[in-house]
Amino acid sequence: MKKIVLFAMLFAVGTAAVAQEEETKAKVETTIKADFVNQYIWRGLDLGSVAVQPTLGVGYKGLSLTAWGSYGLTNKDDVKEFDLTLAYTNGKFNVGIIDYWFSEGLDPDARYFKYGAHGTNHIFEANVGYDFGPVALQWFTNFAGNDGLNKKGKRAYSSYFEATVPFSLFKVDWTATAGLVPYASTLYATTGFAVTNISLRATKDIKITDSFSLPIFGQVTGNPCTQKAYLVFGFTLQP
Repeated sequence: MKKIVLFAMLFAVGTAAVAQEEETKAKVETTIKADFVNQYIWRGLDLGSVAVQPTLGVGYKGLSLTAWGSYGLTNKDDVKEFDLTLAYTNGKFNVGIIDYWFSEGLDPDARYFKYGAHGTNHIFEANVGYDFGPVALQWFTNFAGNDGLNKKGKRAYSSYFEATVPFSLFKVDWTATAGLVPYASTLYATTGFAVTNISLRATKDIKITDSFSLPIFGQVTGNPCTQKAYLVFGFTLQP
């Protein structure tokens, strides 16, 4: 009788453990992917030529930690980038902190673990946003690290405001974006209020097999501040 009871208890514990593990797996989200682009355009700024941009992230109950990078494939002089983002989303509201690292900056040795205020290649940025449905709004502000300078030569607390409008047309997913810099910053090459990013992006999944599709995207970006325009094409590999 004792053996039967012991067996029943072990079976119950094992079943509960498996159920808990399955529940945890269902709640934890993992992102593994890589974008390949013909040129790296960020907020209306040209940051490099052909590049691979990998992403690795985990999320749980609205909290996420994501690693993202950009590495040039054709130009050895392109700046390498490695970013870490800690974000929290609750419904349509989101907030986050981003740690940008570039292979060029205040540290000529490009050390990742150098965080000195006047000798680092890191830039730290906070953001807050809200998705209203038809339009999503985001505000970003640099608060530490290798930030740009204002007209007086002091930390600019460089900021960027962006509005995005997603829509579908001709069975293609589209996103229209308008971004601006509210005041002078050498980081964005602005001398005051300036619109730096007007973009239109189209994304379409191309079915390769019954179990695999390849997302491709094209984007037209204009920067009225610098009077530059860019045409970006890329695709995403994701298991």
